[in-house]
Amino acid sequence: MKKVAANWNLFEITWLILFTSIAVGFTVITKDSLFGFTVFITGVLCVVLAAKGNLMSYVFGMYNTIGYAYLAYINGLFGEVLLNLLFFVPMNVIGFYMWKNNRQKDGRLTMRQMDLRSLLLVGMVCVIGCLLLGFGLSFIPGQNSPYIDATTTVLSVVATFLMVRRFKEQWLVYIVLNLFTVLLWAIRMLEGSGEGLLMIVMWSAYLVNAVYGYYIWNKGAKEVAA
Repeated sequence: MKKVAANWNLFEITWLILFTSIAVGFTVITKDSLFGFTVFITGVLCVVLAAKGNLMSYVFGMYNTIGYAYLAYINGLFGEVLLNLLFFVPMNVIGFYMWKNNRQKDGRLTMRQMDLRSLLLVGMVCVIGCLLLGFGLSFIPGQNSPYIDATTTVLSVVATFLMVRRFKEQWLVYIVLNLFTVLLWAIRMLEGSGEGLLMIVMWSAYLVNAVYGYYIWNKGAKEVAA
């Protein structure tokens, strides 16, 4: 916990308190479960610590991954369920050890930058993957918003691989991913989901953090290159 609390700047503390307060307010007003609230908090901590290059991101991420999979299951978002249980759980373990073994002498994570060719390849994989998975999910009975669900699933996979490999471009993918996920839960809220509003707030917090994460990692990658 000392590692979690170390080296927080004013912006990080301010927005963490802001979104936590909003989450508490919505939890009380909508009478949401304590479980949904814990998924929100661990998710926020996970992404904030990832933006800081903090290894503890993966510890909070494991709880958030399993909790979010359950919420997605009861809302009929089966692509999200499979993504979290079959991909994010093992990737949390892999990412923990890869980040642990790629740190600078001062303890900071070694951040990297992709070349243009690799970036274009990532974009192509994202587009093709979203279309193919969306088509496949559309055949599953009870599946809601198959193409949006597919988009969030594919982008999550790509962003996680980039994150484990320590590329700053992960945050560009996360920005697009968070926008689509907010849309996904907005649709579910309009269709009567009790967790929809809290999930919109949570993913909006992720969006703010993704922009901040790109700023931090861009600086970190340039320092390493220099």
